[in-house]
Amino acid sequence: MRIILLALLILSPLSHGEELSAKEWLTHMSQALSEKQFKASIIQVQADHVRPLVFVQGLVGEQHISYVEYLNGPPKNAVKVGNKVTFLEHDQPPYSVTANLIQGVWPASLSGNITKLEQGYQFVLGGRSRIAGRAGQMIRFIAKDEHRYDAQIWVDMETYLPLRYDTLNRDKQLLEQTMVIELVEFIESPSILVEASKHKWPEVINQGDRKDAQDWQFTWLPEGFNMVVSDNHRLIGIHEPVEYIALSDGLANISVYVARTTEGPMPEELVTRNGLSMVVEKVGNAEVVAIGKVPSATLERIARSLALK
Repeated sequence: MRIILLALLILSPLSHGEELSAKEWLTHMSQALSEKQFKASIIQVQADHVRPLVFVQGLVGEQHISYVEYLNGPPKNAVKVGNKVTFLEHDQPPYSVTANLIQGVWPASLSGNITKLEQGYQFVLGGRSRIAGRAGQMIRFIAKDEHRYDAQIWVDMETYLPLRYDTLNRDKQLLEQTMVIELVEFIESPSILVEASKHKWPEVINQGDRKDAQDWQFTWLPEGFNMVVSDNHRLIGIHEPVEYIALSDGLANISVYVARTTEGPMPEELVTRNGLSMVVEKVGNAEVVAIGKVPSATLERIARSLALK
């Protein structure tokens, strides 16, 4: 009987009001991701790699708390209390950073200002289907230019929470998929989040020391992309710090690393796998590596546009 009811829900208009536009669905989803208390069992798929995880979110007092546990491989968890995210890994001490969400589950913009995504994407209403035993409405993110990939999301028709998110390349091939296999909504915050609110987590680590850093700027970025992070990193095999710049349009993320050519070797080959492209360019006396799930031509143009202020 439940399957019959779900089928009727998928095939029929919404029972609680007029049909929503694609943007209205996304706006409701953003609000749900920010406010609802729930647990989602999730699998993330990239080609032959599958990563299962559990995501829990709730409100304890006035604090927004979320928790992620990765279920395969060595123990690895993350907890967010307020605007502090703490990472717990088996091979290093816990450490904390300032962040509004735990990266790597859903794109940050899905729980933020949906309107900002309209700079790079057109929202198109798709069909309905059943995911994790729940009726879902699909919305497509159609790229407005050739500098990024398309995406699509299924939103739960009951809770407005995301059920599935796909990234597609220019040939409409699936690059990456995040899919809920079980979704449970809570009235009261679960005990694991209550305990997290009481725990004394490590203080936030200092950002990279930029006293010797150079100020870089981009003379060209695709519409909608902005710089979200700029600091110093130390990469494996490179003893000297490199400049790190993170770019995002809300769905796609790009990492740019800049090092002086005399400070250590950087990769020299172009690698594209699961939609993750990498390019290496020389800009003056610096070597620039750009990595991201966007076309390699986009990365090349971004890297070549880098210049000192």
